[in-house]
Amino acid sequence: MSDAISFLKPRADVLARRAQIVADLTDLLPPECLVHEARELVPFETDAFVSYRRLPLAVALPRSTAEVSAIMRYCHRYGIPVVPRGAGTSLSGGAIPQEDAVVLGLSKMNRILEIDLPNRVAVVQAGVTNLNISESVSAEGFFYAPDPSSQLACTIGGNIGMNSGGAHCLKYGVTTNNLLGVRMVLVDGTVIELGGKALDAAGYDLLGLVCGHEGQLGIVTEATVRLIAKPEGARPVLFGFEASEEAGACVADVIAAGIIPVAIEFMDKPAIEICEAFAHAGYPLDVGALLIVEVEGSEAEMDATLTDIVAIARRHGVKTVRECQSATEAALIWKGRKSAFGATGRIADYICMDGTVPLSQLSHVLKKTAEIIDHYGLRVANVFHAGDGNMHPLILFNANDPEDAARAEAAGNDILKLCVDAGGCLTGEHGVGIEKRDLMRHQYSEADLAQQMAVRAAFDPGWLLNPSKVFPLEGRPAV
Repeated sequence: MSDAISFLKPRADVLARRAQIVADLTDLLPPECLVHEARELVPFETDAFVSYRRLPLAVALPRSTAEVSAIMRYCHRYGIPVVPRGAGTSLSGGAIPQEDAVVLGLSKMNRILEIDLPNRVAVVQAGVTNLNISESVSAEGFFYAPDPSSQLACTIGGNIGMNSGGAHCLKYGVTTNNLLGVRMVLVDGTVIELGGKALDAAGYDLLGLVCGHEGQLGIVTEATVRLIAKPEGARPVLFGFEASEEAGACVADVIAAGIIPVAIEFMDKPAIEICEAFAHAGYPLDVGALLIVEVEGSEAEMDATLTDIVAIARRHGVKTVRECQSATEAALIWKGRKSAFGATGRIADYICMDGTVPLSQLSHVLKKTAEIIDHYGLRVANVFHAGDGNMHPLILFNANDPEDAARAEAAGNDILKLCVDAGGCLTGEHGVGIEKRDLMRHQYSEADLAQQMAVRAAFDPGWLLNPSKVFPLEGRPAV
């Protein structure tokens, strides 16, 4: 499996100058901000897509935008590739390095620079964790909406790179809907400002382009993000169904009725059993599929919304409806959901896929996913953001068996193709990285890809930034 996805051939001239490059970086950074010994590079050889790994040339850990600018200016001058890295939680291989690249990690840039409650924004460095923003304003009655399962560890810079989402993004939107501005260092070291505290900025929407750029247009060092007032109340409710197809159809009908809960999360039977064994959240074990639906507002508003949702669920044969009765119970319900990836890792190796489909196709895609998994003789646990059709099948396999691993990767590719063929796309929030790079032609025509690559090249003509990612290696412009 480790040879299935190709990387660009390392630049021989860069490898030959490794000792000089390390010496030059030593002049730009203090010793504690540069990693270059082989054994110390090992923690940076991969990210959460652990099937692939490469030791980088060196790892730079700058503390400021000025230091990032100096590193980028140096690497650009000497044609050295750079791989940006946040917390390394990428599930698509977005932060996996290569042998001729300097990894530019932002973990030391972890300060909240400003909390501006009158304007309901926060200005943070790119290495601030997602959850830390919400914790810093919780006492004042605010929060930061995007909440990926890795929010305890993942950082804002990585969230911007992949346009991350989360369980509560059905109502509040993903990163792009909660990002107002960035400070970004371009490939040649130039520092630019995009957006700001205002709701809309003049000129081209370059901020929209940067959100989701996977570290290929520049290095985001600071971000201005939107803060949202906490609701009066919130209540998660468990809906248990006989089969996944019934749960999927219920989700489609809820959204079609114009009802937008805060979250609608899906688990099939394997995922329910895995998460319940880990979190003891009180999930029903006698159902084939489970929806976690959270509503918010006043007690009257929540009651009214739930009445409508329950009526729709009953039309789809719901077996169990269980309302949360306390804050402790609510916390356990969400602990189970947000622990799904880690809990699954306790019982098997897995690949976490990330495809998005129209809600009207959800039941069809769930049925076909099961058929694909059966065809390859594997197992799957489905747990995902059902409200926006962002699917995350966890394909279980034995990483020590190369044939089993190859089957898992092939099954994942077929599932992603299925999502595209159903009218969806290859990724909802995990990015393309290396994982989906060679499937881009299934999503886009050659003209589409050429236009995207032209935009990328306008920012980085030498393709130095995260060069092995996103676009197929064949058909790229010569550099």
